Amino acid sequence: MIVTASTAIAMQGACVALAISALTAGWFDARYRRIPNWLCVATGGVGLAYALWLSGAGAWSNGLHSLIALIVGMVLFRMGIFGGGDAKYYTAVATWFALGQAVLLLLAVTLSGLALLVVWFTARRLAGIPIRRRPGGGMDGLPYGIAIGAGAVISAVYILPSASQVI
Repeated sequence: MIVTASTAIAMQGACVALAISALTAGWFDARYRRIPNWLCVATGGVGLAYALWLSGAGAWSNGLHSLIALIVGMVLFRMGIFGGGDAKYYTAVATWFALGQAVLLLLAVTLSGLALLVVWFTARRLAGIPIRRRPGGGMDGLPYGIAIGAGAVISAVYILPSASQVI
């Protein structure tokens, strides 16, 4: 993709905004085990505005990606596999990426989640914190908002145009 210098700068600024959202979501999820609704709404709104600015009428692809993410996320939440805040935050993050980039985002979030799992449970083990079952039947919660944010930023940086693509 060939872009102008001003578009490339705007895309980098959008990555910064997404990174701020990711850091905020990660902090809330690690600290309180919840991701605030206002953050999901803000992230999704800015992502949709970014998609409209970047691709105009092509932003329907971002909206469809987000809708699919919401449906899958709510099914996973209903099954007890994914937290509600995680489902909403992934949906918000999905607005930043077209449907054709969905696999990239999912792969980046999944690999970030795997890395988080290893680090999280290793740190708990070293600190002597037992990994125990919650009363509801699940294991201690992994703050997956960290992985969603990390995967989103990795994906966004990956799709940024290289210097040779800027005119």
